[in-house]
Amino acid sequence: MKRLNLWAAALLLMLCTSIAHAELTIEITQGSDQAIPIAIVPMEGGDALPEKVSRIIANDLERSGRFDPLPRESLISQPSSSDDVYYQDWQQLGSDYLVVGKVEQQNDQYRIQYELLNVNGEDRMLGEIVTSSPGQLREGAHYISNQIFEAITGIRGAFSTSIAYVRANGVGDNIKYTLNVADADGHNNQVILSSDEPILSPAWSPDGQKLAYVSFETGRSAIYVQNIATGQRVRLTSFEGINGAPAWSPDGRKLAMSLSKDGQPEIYVMDVASRDIKRLTHSEAIDTEPEWAPNGRSLIFTSDRSGNPQIYRYNLSSDQSQRITFTGSYNSRGRFSPDGDTIFMVTRDDQGFHIARQNLETDRMTILTDSNWDESPSVAPNGTMVIFATQEGTRGVLGLVSADGSASFRLPSPDGDVRSPAWSPFLD
Repeated sequence: MKRLNLWAAALLLMLCTSIAHAELTIEITQGSDQAIPIAIVPMEGGDALPEKVSRIIANDLERSGRFDPLPRESLISQPSSSDDVYYQDWQQLGSDYLVVGKVEQQNDQYRIQYELLNVNGEDRMLGEIVTSSPGQLREGAHYISNQIFEAITGIRGAFSTSIAYVRANGVGDNIKYTLNVADADGHNNQVILSSDEPILSPAWSPDGQKLAYVSFETGRSAIYVQNIATGQRVRLTSFEGINGAPAWSPDGRKLAMSLSKDGQPEIYVMDVASRDIKRLTHSEAIDTEPEWAPNGRSLIFTSDRSGNPQIYRYNLSSDQSQRITFTGSYNSRGRFSPDGDTIFMVTRDDQGFHIARQNLETDRMTILTDSNWDESPSVAPNGTMVIFATQEGTRGVLGLVSADGSASFRLPSPDGDVRSPAWSPFLD
């Protein structure tokens, strides 16, 4: 059991640091050379708003890694309508696209009118009026970002999604752990659970209404499911030993998990409604970190049955497991892209632990990050970005990297440690 104890101790050590309730702030660490230049003109009437809609849109598009918004001081004019645009001016600035608009207050609502223009084609690609209450201006801006992103790239935008993550605040025996939910850009943070004991492995249900997670509040690990809106929660497992790494099936009816109730940690699947449990793996190794394939026909998981942690795939129809990672001596925490063609993971080389991706058809692996203590990758529901936990100095922060590795960002908290990020599904 020495190997099991070392893994468990390492898992707890990663979280025994410090955190609070402040929002995350995004810092650009690497821009993409292939980013599309776009001009986001400040909206007429927007400066008086409690939230700057144009700034939120520009930040969203830049954070996607696909766009390079022009600095505000570079804008040679500030048209609010396509009728006022001189395309030659924007062509000289090198902008491929232009977003203009205006905001008007009508009683207790804001009327946001925006247009997306193709500068080189000199035509209007998109135009819409969005109505928003004062408290929902950020949501309205994220919606507009989604529309612009999809109109240009053909990929659904994920700016209206959320992230869950764990924080720890304090030192020594006085650490407070919180489970948090925030917008994908780190704003509107909400604490949905607070505990004096560690919280691990949050996982979103496919409908985005619930989180499964591991809590040590009873003195040992247990898996809970909590409704985010109501706070209602239930404890699903509390067996002797490890209860860890919950993962929802695509239909939301089952949870895969790692349990050591029969000896070494193995992969099990629970029917959430009936609480019936089925054991999938049978080995002398540590099997953990399950993840369902998007089609629900298989799972991947981490196992050290080959001597070092590697990722295996379990076929639900054949009840057989097959190793799928062979590059390097350490690969763990596999997470599927939405199309099921790629997995993202933690890999180790001589420099440390990094986020990598592997094409499942070619088996080619590509390292995406150059930081050295990366863990817990989670993929955006449109597959364009990966959020992960990493180390910055002596504290834990969240990182973002584009799926091709061309752009990266940091989401540090003003104080404390942040770990275990999980990206939500689409929420509408």
